[in-house]
Amino acid sequence: MVTLILIGLLGGLITAVSPCILPVLPVVFLAGGTGKGKDAGKPARSPGGTEVGGGGGAAGDGGRAADERGSGGTADGAVATAPPAAPARVPRNRRPYAVVAGLVVSFAFFTLLGVTIISALGLPQDILRYVGLGLLVLIGLGLIFPPVERLLEKPFARLPQRQVNKEGGAFALGLGLGLLYVPCAGPVLAAITIAGARGEISSDIVVLTLSFAVGTAVPLLVFALAGRRVAERVAAFRRRARGLRIAAGCLMIVLAVGLALDVTAAIQRSLPDYTSGVQKKIEDSDAARQQLSGLYDNSNKELSRCEDGADELRSCGKAPALEGIDSWFNTPGDRPVDLKSLRGKVTLVDFWTYSCINCQRAVPHLRDWERAYRDAGLRIIGVHSPEFAFEKKRSNVVAGAEKLGVDWPVALDNDLTTWDNYRNRFWPAKYLIDAEGTVRYFKFGEGEYGKTEKMIRELLRQADPTVTLPEPTGRAMDDLAADRTPETYLSNLRIRGYVGTPLVDDRPTAYRFPKGSLPLNKLSLDGTWTAGYEQFTAGKDAKLAFTYRAKNANLVLAGTGKVTVLVNGEATKTISVTGSPTLYRLTDDKDARTARLELRVDEGLQAYVFTFG
Repeated sequence: MVTLILIGLLGGLITAVSPCILPVLPVVFLAGGTGKGKDAGKPARSPGGTEVGGGGGAAGDGGRAADERGSGGTADGAVATAPPAAPARVPRNRRPYAVVAGLVVSFAFFTLLGVTIISALGLPQDILRYVGLGLLVLIGLGLIFPPVERLLEKPFARLPQRQVNKEGGAFALGLGLGLLYVPCAGPVLAAITIAGARGEISSDIVVLTLSFAVGTAVPLLVFALAGRRVAERVAAFRRRARGLRIAAGCLMIVLAVGLALDVTAAIQRSLPDYTSGVQKKIEDSDAARQQLSGLYDNSNKELSRCEDGADELRSCGKAPALEGIDSWFNTPGDRPVDLKSLRGKVTLVDFWTYSCINCQRAVPHLRDWERAYRDAGLRIIGVHSPEFAFEKKRSNVVAGAEKLGVDWPVALDNDLTTWDNYRNRFWPAKYLIDAEGTVRYFKFGEGEYGKTEKMIRELLRQADPTVTLPEPTGRAMDDLAADRTPETYLSNLRIRGYVGTPLVDDRPTAYRFPKGSLPLNKLSLDGTWTAGYEQFTAGKDAKLAFTYRAKNANLVLAGTGKVTVLVNGEATKTISVTGSPTLYRLTDDKDARTARLELRVDEGLQAYVFTFG
């Protein structure tokens, strides 16, 4: 249980600083410092009416200079003075706590119980989103027009603490933000939302939800407190408190409109997912998987034989069926697609949801693959597995897909049956199925698009060895290895990326290339080589293969002889080598590309180090 709490807390902390929650941050910041406009900048009064904290030592409205002699005055004419009034305590601005508390309460409550409540009452699936948008607009109007704010605070009027009553609007703002809070989804949030969607709420899920909510609250509270501190410390904010409240109100209304029109998503898509690495390291660690695995079905265990983003194709078991689908679109007559009907094709099953920013950023890569490889035998199926209730509504999904340019078949997995069949934990997630119906590779989350495309190309070649494939797509080329293939020493102690027959130190040995394709940044030997500490020396029928990414490949060579260069199986040049170690240019392309380099090296030549440019 302690481990589960820690996983939830860390998952929440990461989520609260991810790009997915950026739209709510300005509102949280400003809401933390917007006190009552009519009170802002005015000094507090003592019970006797004297102003405290303003006007220096001047008397207040109800104060009076004690310069009169009282009837009981002293004989020597001393002036009787009233004892100094104690300063009145200025109520503390607790809006930051109220806003964050409201957000956490509504997010946690409706994530777990929202679907159950909506179904029980027969309400539209996206009712909570509309309620959240409406609350945000009302709070914005309340900050601009005080009568509206008083109306919003009436439900809190019966609470015994007056200060709590005054922060009722802030708490209501938090409630509204919680309904619109759509954070980046990792395994922790996936476990919570799926359990809530099915009404399978156990003590573990409740603990995970609360710890996740608390973890999320900490950075947001820090942000809100920073807003309060700025408002209290910066004179311009104190002097213009009323204007600040109006600005905050306008911002909230603009945010509501932006969320309604999906403008904020366009901004978020343009930002890199800078928390994905640490999120995966924590939420998809061995400890996290062990804790969260008990929350999932044990069917199709053979999928666990494969790992996320493996460097090579593997056999991960028969592809589970697409079951429990509510409906389809982007198919002829909206008819369902049976995976068995796609035998002979390579199929990519993409788990996504239209409001997930991570999924939105992945769509352009899918679109590129659909266009580039459809004629070669690739088929893409989108399985829309909703994260929130409003994502179950077919019209919302269709509109979201159209806006993103999703034109391949989409299955609405509203009951998450297919999600369970694939033991999935991420939005987005991609599963590659070969022509025989076996899962061969999967990738969770964003990134590594170049590797995924490489696997697609390998499966297409396996399905049809005669297929002619286009060049890899531009997006994948950019992602394949943004940092070109690294410098690689041909040294038995310093070599990296070597695959094939195990190296034998300082002795002529016969080597063989491994079967199948050579992964990116990997090299292998064939024929006879002597692997030494400073260089590899070619023997009889010596060959060397290296899959690299760069504009050009270079190799330091020494001795006397020739090297024949083949790129993707095609001879491109023959290099004459003479003398001491010298850098020789092997390939020279205008743009960076990924290619298989093969060298046929004359006996006696020495190879020292590959460099790439």
